[in-house]
Amino acid sequence: MATQHPSKARKGRGATYNPHNRFAPTTSEAIDDGWWQEAVPERLAISVRDEPSKSALSWNRSPDLPFDRSLNPYRGCEHGCIYCYARPSHAYWDMSPGIDFETRLIARTGLVERLEEEFCKPGYTCRPINLSGNTDCYQPLEAERRTTRGILELLLECRHPVTLVTKSALILRDREILAAMAEQRLVRVFVSLTSLDNDLKRTLEPRTASPGARLKVMRELSTDGTPVGALLSPMIPGLNDHEMEDLLHAAHDAGARTAAWMLLRLPHEVAPLFEDWLHSYYPERAGKVMSLIRQCRGGEDYDSRYGHRMRGQGVFADMLAQRFSQASRRLGMNQRSEMGLDCRAFKAPHRQGDLFG
Repeated sequence: MATQHPSKARKGRGATYNPHNRFAPTTSEAIDDGWWQEAVPERLAISVRDEPSKSALSWNRSPDLPFDRSLNPYRGCEHGCIYCYARPSHAYWDMSPGIDFETRLIARTGLVERLEEEFCKPGYTCRPINLSGNTDCYQPLEAERRTTRGILELLLECRHPVTLVTKSALILRDREILAAMAEQRLVRVFVSLTSLDNDLKRTLEPRTASPGARLKVMRELSTDGTPVGALLSPMIPGLNDHEMEDLLHAAHDAGARTAAWMLLRLPHEVAPLFEDWLHSYYPERAGKVMSLIRQCRGGEDYDSRYGHRMRGQGVFADMLAQRFSQASRRLGMNQRSEMGLDCRAFKAPHRQGDLFG
């Protein structure tokens, strides 16, 4: 039984309500019937459930993605980005993609051991792992669980390449591991940049690092010799798209040498969640923003087709692509010569008891 609450912005949370789970056989809706009702708390505590891992790697054949395997230490994300395309996946765990996604987290246990087992399987072929493709592997829970760090230590030991995308300053905790991997061309880090406006960031991505902190991450990792890129994602027409060139310049000045961008994606429950957020925080812009988004999606909130979902289509989407291409070319951030990672040095880990370890 899922309950949809009336829209109400909560401090430190991106979602304004819990949409029903689309897989649930029944739903209910709260209404005000005049009787006393318990007040909805302004602050919601985080709960974490452990999930023993049966496997480590997730595989994909998407032509839109530059990797065929990823690893996700956590399900759900405390960062609370309202636009997160991973929100609908929470419905698979019988939870809502709304507030539940930010407050009811799942920590996968035994991942390092499962990954080691998969590396040892006959016929395993080494290609870069994306860490992580669904939710941020450096969300606040990582400070306690340290699963991401354990994975990086194994990858360094095995000389296995990895790509990382994060919007957290916690990654600096592992800078010495990343620097050691960078020396052997085993790592590439992308820092996600959405806005330089702190006020917009606080509501759009409430528990992420500030824009200044993310630029600091770029500077320090770059100083260590770790290849850093900027991921301008998502670009939201009518909300942050005017910052595209400023974001690229700031990232370049902080040491980023490559860049990529993605258009806002609104699959399944993300569309109503995002629209409700717009009306809560930016009511004067809501109509314009949604109109521009639909212009980029063939009149719909979202287009899931390969080749379209990351970039969109139409005049506005084409203009964004041209602006990014010109600005990144001027800054020399469109080069890919430094992007290659070494897949030839991989050595499967030796298990205790190996005859020839």
